[in-house]
Amino acid sequence: MNQNIVKRNNLLAETVIKGLNSRNMTGYYANTKEEALNIALSLIPEGSTITMGGSMSVEEIGLKEALTNGNYNFVDRDNYEDKTKAALMAYDADIYLGSTNAITNDGVLINIDGNSNRVSAYAYGPRKLILIVGMNKVSGDIDVAMKRARNQAATMNAQRFNLDTPCSKTGTCMNCKSPDTICCQFLITRVERHKDRVHVILVNENLGF
Repeated sequence: MNQNIVKRNNLLAETVIKGLNSRNMTGYYANTKEEALNIALSLIPEGSTITMGGSMSVEEIGLKEALTNGNYNFVDRDNYEDKTKAALMAYDADIYLGSTNAITNDGVLINIDGNSNRVSAYAYGPRKLILIVGMNKVSGDIDVAMKRARNQAATMNAQRFNLDTPCSKTGTCMNCKSPDTICCQFLITRVERHKDRVHVILVNENLGF
């Protein structure tokens, strides 16, 4: 990675982490995927019950594989025929894993969901939330972050799942009400009320969408 980008990301991460801390969330910074994996595993006691949504970032740093092969009660929804049953197990889990569609410079999290199992678990239920967030998702203020979530994250996810939505054909949000839309629930996490619940690991990599 270009050293100017590295320097910029290092400084920006400090700002984001200060913002997260001011919102009762804990921030970390990893220069590599391997560092991010080690930080995440340090936050997950062996024997914990762990669930997750469909986060690409969690998979990209190798965390899903590490939990599958480790001494954990990892609920992998891909192994469940009844996906709803697996999703409901999140609300009583020790730890929920994911990412965020966008994060502002001062630590506000922006997420959009279709089935809403992910954003509902982010808001309430699991005792600890660990988010793996590439620096590509840091997006200025709330307006910029929302535009990123709608025009990049949601659009690319719609394409990834081969959904019949206008954005999957045009590459940009059309503010649709399509039956296939994944822009059903919008969650803005401004402050976390419960101390030590939300942990955000910023990674000096491009992860997810």
